[in-house]
Amino acid sequence: MSVDSQDRTVDVDSQDSALSAQSDAVTQVLAAAVAQVSGTERTGQTRMAHAVWEAFESQNHLLVQAGTGTGKSLGYLVPAALQNERVVIATATLALQHQLLERDVPALEYALKAVNRVPVKAAVVKGRSNYACLRKVRDGASEQETLFEEEVGALGLEVLALREWAEASSEVGGIGDREEAPSHRDMAWRQVSVSARECIGAARCSFAAECFAERAREEANSASLVITNHALLAIDAIEGIPMLPDYDAVVIDEAHELVSRVTRAATDELDPKSIERAAKRARTHLDDEGDADRLSDAGEALADVLAHVPVGRIEPDNESVMAVLALIRDAARACISGFAKVEKNKADPESHGAKSFVDDIRKVAERMAGLSAYDVLWFSDSPYGFGLRVAPIDVAGILSTRLFAEKTAVLTSATLALGGTFDPIARTCGLELAEHQWRGLDVGSPFDYPQQGILYAARHLPAPGRGDLGEDRLAEISDLIAAAGGRTLGLFSSRKAAEQAASEVRKRLPGIEVLCQGDAHLAELTERFKNEERTCLFGSLSLWQGLDVPGSTCNLVIIDRVPFPRPDDPVMSARQREIEKRGGNGFMTVAAQSAALLLAQGVGRLIRSHDDRGVVAILDSRIVTARYGSFLVKSLPPMHRTTDGGQVRAALRRLDEFSSIPKPDA
Repeated sequence: MSVDSQDRTVDVDSQDSALSAQSDAVTQVLAAAVAQVSGTERTGQTRMAHAVWEAFESQNHLLVQAGTGTGKSLGYLVPAALQNERVVIATATLALQHQLLERDVPALEYALKAVNRVPVKAAVVKGRSNYACLRKVRDGASEQETLFEEEVGALGLEVLALREWAEASSEVGGIGDREEAPSHRDMAWRQVSVSARECIGAARCSFAAECFAERAREEANSASLVITNHALLAIDAIEGIPMLPDYDAVVIDEAHELVSRVTRAATDELDPKSIERAAKRARTHLDDEGDADRLSDAGEALADVLAHVPVGRIEPDNESVMAVLALIRDAARACISGFAKVEKNKADPESHGAKSFVDDIRKVAERMAGLSAYDVLWFSDSPYGFGLRVAPIDVAGILSTRLFAEKTAVLTSATLALGGTFDPIARTCGLELAEHQWRGLDVGSPFDYPQQGILYAARHLPAPGRGDLGEDRLAEISDLIAAAGGRTLGLFSSRKAAEQAASEVRKRLPGIEVLCQGDAHLAELTERFKNEERTCLFGSLSLWQGLDVPGSTCNLVIIDRVPFPRPDDPVMSARQREIEKRGGNGFMTVAAQSAALLLAQGVGRLIRSHDDRGVVAILDSRIVTARYGSFLVKSLPPMHRTTDGGQVRAALRRLDEFSSIPKPDA
């Protein structure tokens, strides 16, 4: 958003008048939008809206912490809609994208119309794999239908239903978005969609004019508000791959997730199975199958090497790993050359996907083989993946030079001020390195945390070890749940701990229903938890963020330990070492900051409305005994604090009695 310097000095009175008019417009549109969603005026929301508008006008970055209940979505959508330039809204979750599209944007459109302002057009941009691919749906479909029906059964029927839906969506001008598709499993969706890597491109595809993904991007090109996710924002800004239309400013919601999402987007993986698949696809398109055979052999060599490599970080001086990476890189290069020879003699659109697959293998192998001081390489052998992974040690510099140096940015979340200051987040995100100025603003929360919530630190418990929860901690969990009459969300540092706690509570309190992550699909478990007031729900990291359960269903949140990152996490440990090399405190900058963010998110599950009351019980004495404990506590909502377990159990019993009183009919 550039402003001509002469325009800023020609007529100060006229400029002040225009600024005042725009400020009044923010107030008017916000009031109309809030009324449309049956809301009430909130001081924090108004402060936020004006601060966001001022950030856009001054082209200075803004960090704004808006506590639960502030209404931050309208707090940034209103000033964004009043800009003359395109603004990108980036979120971390699909749930927030749905809220923006289904509730907040319609309210914004109504408000703009109500005060005679220019209407706004909003569009969503997702990754290509979120849309059905008509080429994949139509080409070869008849050959596969018999296979699906006879050999796969239910999966085949899902695929057929998805194909019918995709065709019907195309006929009526629909968007072909997975969110609107019939119920299906991931395996079925992969049969009707393609990744960006697999897409042969609009120039080669005979269905490009009907392509759902291409049409979504065309819609975004004519929109003034573009809603996307952190990953696509990172790919567009950092990797330079055009995923979004040109824009002037960006609002990053759920900004506490930005660093981890950008890191994930910049992480590459390499494993023997992927290399074998790439070689298999290449073989059908190459004149010389020997090129594909060499790539396949290189994949087998990687499997042999990894059989003798311990899980964890791999240093550049590991000769066996580096040698096999060079072998994979060279074999992939030879395949790419083979594709070039074939393409000279015949046009083969299908070979594009195979070539792209091989080229991705080449790029990742090159990055790993030429490991820079800015990357960390490690071997993972877990349920989430087997193979090599490489990620940037630090994304602050990348974000600073490739995003914040080019765009005006507003970063917002309920959790940004750590230890009572915005400096840690500003450093981690790269705002402190950016040329533009930035400021932090905490607009508070409409909730009365000292009156609505108790933060209980179980000081008497021993510090948690690496083993199981232990009898003392299990007894404390059971006593608290008994006092609360159920109504408990248990947030655990691992799935194993959640399962152990669930098993013990079921034995000790047989009258209370305990649901545990893994018992069923997580969405089903959370729905039961919301609807069954005396039920408990236990789980690990999936439940720490995003779960919204207002009311007496959740009077108690139990956190088993401070959620520090695992000491063997290769990225986190590499970041700590780099900071320590520069003379900094790696533990406080990385581990404590990460724990504070997640802890604040977990604590935030308790108070979700003005009527909520309850207790957050942290069963880790280090939060009050360790030196870093004060930093963690300052990062949390200002609830009443105590270490008195008797006081807490008495409060929970009173809450249970009050929650059990039948409510009068509305």
